[in-house]
Amino acid sequence: MKNIVLLICGFILLQGCHSLDLNPLSDGSSETWNSTPEELEMSLNGLYKEVFWKKDLDDWTDDWIYRDGLTEVTNATLNGQSAFIKTWWLDTYKAIARANTIIKGADRAKDKLSPEQLSIFVAEARFVRACMYSTLLSHFGHVIYTDDILDIEQAKNLKQSTPEFVLQKIYEDFDYAIANLKLKNTSTELQRATKGAAMAMKSRIALYRGDFATARDAAKACMDLKQYSLHPSFANLFLSSTKKSAESIFLLPRSIALKVALGDRQNFISRNSGGWAAKDPSWDLLFAFTCTDGLEVDKSPLFVPSNPFINRDPRCKETIAAFDEPLLDYIYTPHPEAVNVLKISTGKMVVNNDNRVNAQYASFNGLVWRKGVDSDWLLNSWQTEPDNIIIRYADVLLIYAEAKIELNDIDQSVADAINMVRARAYGVEFHSPDYPAVKAADQLSLRKALRTERRMEFALEGLRYMDLIRWKLAEKALNKSNYGLLDPADLLAKVVKTGKWFLPNAPAIDADGLSDFSSFHQQGLVKTIAVRKFDASKQYLWPIPSTEVLTSGLIQNPNY
Repeated sequence: MKNIVLLICGFILLQGCHSLDLNPLSDGSSETWNSTPEELEMSLNGLYKEVFWKKDLDDWTDDWIYRDGLTEVTNATLNGQSAFIKTWWLDTYKAIARANTIIKGADRAKDKLSPEQLSIFVAEARFVRACMYSTLLSHFGHVIYTDDILDIEQAKNLKQSTPEFVLQKIYEDFDYAIANLKLKNTSTELQRATKGAAMAMKSRIALYRGDFATARDAAKACMDLKQYSLHPSFANLFLSSTKKSAESIFLLPRSIALKVALGDRQNFISRNSGGWAAKDPSWDLLFAFTCTDGLEVDKSPLFVPSNPFINRDPRCKETIAAFDEPLLDYIYTPHPEAVNVLKISTGKMVVNNDNRVNAQYASFNGLVWRKGVDSDWLLNSWQTEPDNIIIRYADVLLIYAEAKIELNDIDQSVADAINMVRARAYGVEFHSPDYPAVKAADQLSLRKALRTERRMEFALEGLRYMDLIRWKLAEKALNKSNYGLLDPADLLAKVVKTGKWFLPNAPAIDADGLSDFSSFHQQGLVKTIAVRKFDASKQYLWPIPSTEVLTSGLIQNPNY
């Protein structure tokens, strides 16, 4: 039987009940289920499973390097049989089926709940349904829409809806959620949906679909709630110790004890600290951060080629580990002459395994991540438990600014929204003179400033991919080589001994904020690690899973 049919029909077995945890059991959907407030709440809890809340991978972008490896996205081999394509499709429709079951069955509990309480339960399910359809719409484009519980024969006859129709249904769900959800989360365990979360998520899908007026209005409504603020410290926001920040509009809590954690941290950690330094920031990302005068690296007199972390936006070294500075009890440096390095806790010099002279598989481009990295990454079998932030206030501010820019509805509030985010990075108030505030007032300059700000602010948060897709920059950014350091002997002879470490000068930055390292490669100063590919004829949408096309008669997206 067709996968999508089974999911839409919502035939989900009722499992045994136990106290709420962060990875709750599947909700029930029998003919009598959802007839009490407790059953409704249990069903809703099941919608907050992390598996339903998909995030794009930084692996799919120009912010990333994984040694010489590529993904199906960055190698242009994406197709309807790709495992993650099938997983995203099926898991998202599973959540939609569960949400539909709750919405359609909630009236069974009307004798035990006030109309207001019942509306809140339904609003929460409609919020989740809107978020799930937003994921499908933004990635697949032409999807099946249903808001009903169907039998198999009914489900067999479903056809794909137009993107415009699906978007309007998403808006209807978000608007119902905005009207009926609580202003503040009151749960002590789950971070439940609120009015602000519905406004924020509505603004995001509107931005992704180019509906800038709706994006502007929804973001402004969220801002006007006065419920959220930027976390005082950009660096601390992403630590496991920071829980439920006032910046987090909607999040999923994590807990190692409850087996809901962020894994695979060893790939992100420096080798001196016991990690593999395999999944690293790209040079493209490093040189996207502006200097402290607000200028790009190829235009600023403050840029220092021998140490590209000096005089840069503070988020640069808070995102990527700076050279010659502490990182998890060691001074981090990939310099080929630094064969030994200081271990801070002992005060002694030890073998520097972050140097490819000593360790062949040290970072291929000399960079490792710093964002969110803390000593707890070394514990618990490389699992960590930072909040899984789905959307935060900085994103809403920048959504508002971008929507206004694209509408050419430019006033002081646009620069203010961008500058609030930038000022926080510098640790000052946005009216302060002690940071390079955005002062441009024309659409073209503000668009570039906004896009640069998003890249500096949201690296390693899963937002870069959709930015490249909706700005139609993927065909440019992802058809570039991923560069790295020469092999150690050549690096010493051609770069270090000739005074050209780390690079001889800044790479050229084009009008879209993308770096060009080709001249360094032509001079033999850098190495091509991998060659990214992106097929613009099809990859701006994902393929519909092949099983659905073959068995359900769905129409495949163009050129797959």
